[in-house]
Amino acid sequence: MVILDKAPLKMQRAPVNIHYGRLYGSSCLSKSCCTTTSFASTLRSRKVGNNQEIMAALNRKIVSTSSAPGAIGPYSQAVVVDRTMYISGQLGLDVASGQLVDGGVQAQAKQALVNMGEILKAAGCDYTNVVKTTVLLADINDFNSVNEVYKTFFRSNFPARAAYQVAALPRGGLVEIEAVAVVGPLSDS
Repeated sequence: MVILDKAPLKMQRAPVNIHYGRLYGSSCLSKSCCTTTSFASTLRSRKVGNNQEIMAALNRKIVSTSSAPGAIGPYSQAVVVDRTMYISGQLGLDVASGQLVDGGVQAQAKQALVNMGEILKAAGCDYTNVVKTTVLLADINDFNSVNEVYKTFFRSNFPARAAYQVAALPRGGLVEIEAVAVVGPLSDS
């Protein structure tokens, strides 16, 4: 669906149809055009060749907090696009020292999830906003040990999740956890 705003729909249809035709040729894909003001703040148009392409431009915001370890590479702690927040993989790093916490995989998993919680908080969220996690393990045999810690942070309506063993993690970590969250209210149905 193409969402258009401001100018009358009839005036906007021609450039959209030209671009649509270039993309799909004579294929009979369905499309729908309508006017709206509810998405006006996220819409913009840009020039493509000699034609005007109408497109939705989603807002992107970098989330950063000093309450969680800073990135140890060229990446952000988290990025929010529209209402979706992508949280970079969190190691069990102590915020003050920047070093892995002592105590093995459970201590590192707990610290990684605490760090994730601080990033969530910086975006006005908490663990209930998380809809997907990925758990990277240096040793898949630690799966159950990490689950024991994990379930103390996610108590119900568990996020979707993948977990797998990797060859190595940065700084010799035993576990790394990344997440996807939805910013704002969520209702369970």
